[in-house]
Amino acid sequence: MAHLSAKFGLPVLLVAVCRNRRTASWAAGPFECRVGTWTTQVTRPFVLGPDNVPEITDESLVAREPAMATFSAIVHSESENAPAILGMLARGMRSFDKATAKYWCEWLEVGLENTPVRETWRELEKMVATYFPGRGTLFEETYLEGKAEGKAEGKAEGKAEATLRVLEKRGIPVPEEIRDRITSCTDLDTLTQWFDRSLTATAAEDLFVEE
Repeated sequence: MAHLSAKFGLPVLLVAVCRNRRTASWAAGPFECRVGTWTTQVTRPFVLGPDNVPEITDESLVAREPAMATFSAIVHSESENAPAILGMLARGMRSFDKATAKYWCEWLEVGLENTPVRETWRELEKMVATYFPGRGTLFEETYLEGKAEGKAEGKAEGKAEATLRVLEKRGIPVPEEIRDRITSCTDLDTLTQWFDRSLTATAAEDLFVEE
């Protein structure tokens, strides 16, 4: 930290982003580095956690505060509201220019790590994703999918699986006949509509409410 402060002439702030309250409490420190009885350094990280970062539910705030909205989605990724928060974030990111959308979409994908909703985000990310070469992220995968055979079929299967995962994550029972209806559908527009509804549905039947 001393090296960074000397190099840039600015104070250094260590930020810890935590999804778990217990982890956030621990991460606040302070952490002491000692040699014998001599304290050489004391580190007090700035912690972003469920207790001090609000759940962002206002779509207009995404455009005004993209960093805060992205941090909020990561911090609350283990919340039962996570799928709805991510859906709102994806809609809000449509207002960004391409470079900004790429940056925050990729940033969030990395931040969600191995959480269950990471796959949910990867599906939503396709709403705003464009080609972003050389990084191995969804932006590049989306571009390559467009040049591969079986693109439509693969996307349909992925969308169906994502819809079922969201319902399962939200604790909504899916009868066998509805599961079969979702997995056998090959129309991407229909599956996209079902996926969007799965973020707020209270029952599996709500996916077909207008049909």
